[in-house]
Amino acid sequence: MIVALIAACEIGFWVLLAAGLATRYLLKMPRTGLALLLCEPLLEVVLLVATALDLKNGADPNWTHGLAALYIGYTVGHGHRTVKWLDGHAAHRLGGAPKPPGPPRHGMARARYEGQVWLGTLAGAAVATALLQLAIWYVDDPSRVTSLESWRSVAWRAAGIHGLIALSYLIWPRKAPAGETGAVPRKERASR
Repeated sequence: MIVALIAACEIGFWVLLAAGLATRYLLKMPRTGLALLLCEPLLEVVLLVATALDLKNGADPNWTHGLAALYIGYTVGHGHRTVKWLDGHAAHRLGGAPKPPGPPRHGMARARYEGQVWLGTLAGAAVATALLQLAIWYVDDPSRVTSLESWRSVAWRAAGIHGLIALSYLIWPRKAPAGETGAVPRKERASR
């Protein structure tokens, strides 16, 4: 049941996102679109309550409960960035706004960007760990919570691997190709 609910929350996330962006930019109803986008965190609340009820009703804690905690953590850590990125692209494609700038491609600017993305992963791991610990305390039976305990290490392993990748951009910053300075070409500056 929990896996189906995680899938439903993920599908619901994308449906609400598409509906919110379409309402904002195609139907020209920005407040209604924003209201739809702000409903997305409710999906995680539904998943959290369903997981807690499942445990309360005597379900053995297993990998599905751990996956639910990681899913909620990921959404907390990266959901806002995802929505903001897609909103910028929808504003460009559907609303006539200028194309949003992409992430920096080279040097220390790219390293800072990757570090910020890693902070989202770190926040997600912390939220998942907190939820897993609450579930462990809620079940209150050390013989039944080994699966939940193992998911904590999964969350921190993922954060550690992502941290090493982000650190690699700091240690070995990517250099701009020869001739590319990152400055705005003269033609573009003249037309602004």
